[in-house]
Amino acid sequence: MKEFELKYGCNPNQKPAKIYMKDGSDLPIEILNGRPGYINFLDAFNSWQLVKELKEATGIVCATSFKHVSPTSAALGYPLDDDLKKMCFVDDIEGLDESPLACAYARARGTDRMSSFGDWIALSDVCDVTTAKLIKREVSDGIIAPGYDPEALEILKSKKKGAYNIVRIDPDYLPAEQETKEVFGITFEQGHNNYKISADVLANVVTANKVLSEEAKRDLVVALITLKYTQSNSVCYAVDGQAIGVGAGQQSRIHCTRLAGNKADIWHLRRHPKVLGLPFLPTLGRPDRDNVIDVYISDQSEDVLGDDVWQQYFTTRPEELTKAEKRAYLDSITGVSLASDAFFPFGDNIERARRSGVSYIAEPGGSIRDDQVIETCDKYGIAMAFTGMRLFHH
Repeated sequence: MKEFELKYGCNPNQKPAKIYMKDGSDLPIEILNGRPGYINFLDAFNSWQLVKELKEATGIVCATSFKHVSPTSAALGYPLDDDLKKMCFVDDIEGLDESPLACAYARARGTDRMSSFGDWIALSDVCDVTTAKLIKREVSDGIIAPGYDPEALEILKSKKKGAYNIVRIDPDYLPAEQETKEVFGITFEQGHNNYKISADVLANVVTANKVLSEEAKRDLVVALITLKYTQSNSVCYAVDGQAIGVGAGQQSRIHCTRLAGNKADIWHLRRHPKVLGLPFLPTLGRPDRDNVIDVYISDQSEDVLGDDVWQQYFTTRPEELTKAEKRAYLDSITGVSLASDAFFPFGDNIERARRSGVSYIAEPGGSIRDDQVIETCDKYGIAMAFTGMRLFHH
């Protein structure tokens, strides 16, 4: 296939629209079902790069959930414990433990379920039946993978009344060394970002605490590769082989850190016993449960606990999760990794990161206030590595 005509571009008024190879060669994809749009393909090609690189860096199958050209999360295919299964609404998925790929997507989709509603999915490996069954029941726009088991493909084709977008990509495809794009009729050209992220980029530990555990190195690699395909400015929190909070597209670095940190906090609080024990009505769907949990954890919990509303969601009225309880629970968290796509200009970013359990940090360095940032890390015993490489993505 030399080119594919799109219904329209970013918006319905932007016509005509298509994708094609500038050199006239065949596209490295096959559209197996549906008719993906302009934004779908932006998500597809960015998300595929992420999982391909993450698999190459770790040797572990992985998945990502994308929305509006940034990942809501990326995750490696580790098994989920019982609490995490319940938190991600996958405790009823038969055969989940036997499918690392399904575990990866369950983690990625379940990290920030509010943001991942209607996501684009990328899988590092051939989609199996268990993963397809998990995807089938979630609201999603489409998927890209290097292949699909025949039964898995039929399951996915049944989504959206047969219109679900399914793309197969050639796993051996490599882009040209130089890439171009146009803005306002003006052509930009640059080298493709071939910077390889691995544990080797974490060698320059600049803090008094020099210890990066193997788990920390893994999580920092996950966070850095996630940032490489996130709209800048961006910050990513990661733990247990998955991104748990991504802050994208903010003008201020501290706003990135706060946004991603708030998402990480919500991820942690969703494992609080009070949240796991919420007595939902059996008729309440997963998207509604996501919304209720989000409000219950927030400072506006009365919106779902009030005398006149709780019966819409619960069989019995739950106890409030108080501000003091939330703070105490979050204060017990340690071992979280944090990466930034550019240097931290002030120590306030470290102060905010610490409140979300951060023990390890990776950032490029190069600020005139690096000493202040290092001093703040030392105050809390945080180990920080300077990678020396910015990861802006636009």
